[in-house]
Amino acid sequence: MSIYLNKDSKIIVQGITGGMGAKHTTLMLQSGSNIVGGVNARKAGTTVELDGKELPVFGTVEEAMKETGADVSVAFVPPAFTKDACIEAIDAGIGLLVVITEGVPVQDTAEVWSYLQSDANTAGTRMIGPNCPGIITPGESLAGITPHTIAGTGPVGLVSKSGTLTYQMMFELKDYGFSTAIGIGGDPIIGTTHIDALAAFEADPDTKAIVMIGEIGGDAEERAAAYIKDNVTKPVVGYVAGFTAPEGKTMGHAGAIVSGSSGTAQAKKEALEAVGVKVGKTPSETAALMREVLANL
Repeated sequence: MSIYLNKDSKIIVQGITGGMGAKHTTLMLQSGSNIVGGVNARKAGTTVELDGKELPVFGTVEEAMKETGADVSVAFVPPAFTKDACIEAIDAGIGLLVVITEGVPVQDTAEVWSYLQSDANTAGTRMIGPNCPGIITPGESLAGITPHTIAGTGPVGLVSKSGTLTYQMMFELKDYGFSTAIGIGGDPIIGTTHIDALAAFEADPDTKAIVMIGEIGGDAEERAAAYIKDNVTKPVVGYVAGFTAPEGKTMGHAGAIVSGSSGTAQAKKEALEAVGVKVGKTPSETAALMREVLANL
């Protein structure tokens, strides 16, 4: 089992002909993902050959879905055009939209988020990102930029704000493996949240334990702690990046800024520990805590 993505997912790539789009489509193909085409309005009707596979390029997401049956789109679109690309995918009724792009204006993401919540989202499109590594179900499918060789399939579900910490945690626990690993992105406004992923992992019978990686800024981890207390029965291990971050300084991700005592790593750690989540001070310590959990299951 997995959440959101599996071997039957048919993936298109918005921006497939660009440098990053082509590079990561090739890597997705090498991971075993079922890539069925791409979208670039200026190159509609052409094809692109990647990893020995000739892929059609369509003018719109709607056309691509109609011709290929695609149900997932991965967007490698410059920040200035990301909002329009997202709206197009939502209007077309794509099931899952994974937005890799970094540097999307928060106003644009807010408008897309509002559109997702509106009656216009008739298909119930789920968005992951922006500014994220995407989602991987090891051995089945990759929609994004996570290195597929890090870890195989297993009982651990992973949800993380950070791409690089996603990779590190997968590597640290590679001998156990993962049901699905999802990088939700570190921007102030994102599509899929910790809580969304926790709910999906709780419902997935093959996910036995969950690793949740957060970071300073905002209150997402505190809200996730409240959700875990009331709704999650599976063991959760956590890590919060930014224990040594100076107050008032934006750190790395756009959402990672501490204001007073709100949003600190210590406050998030205490909120999680109060509901029974074991929190490591480092990624390696967090992985060790998960090993203890898995050994006792």
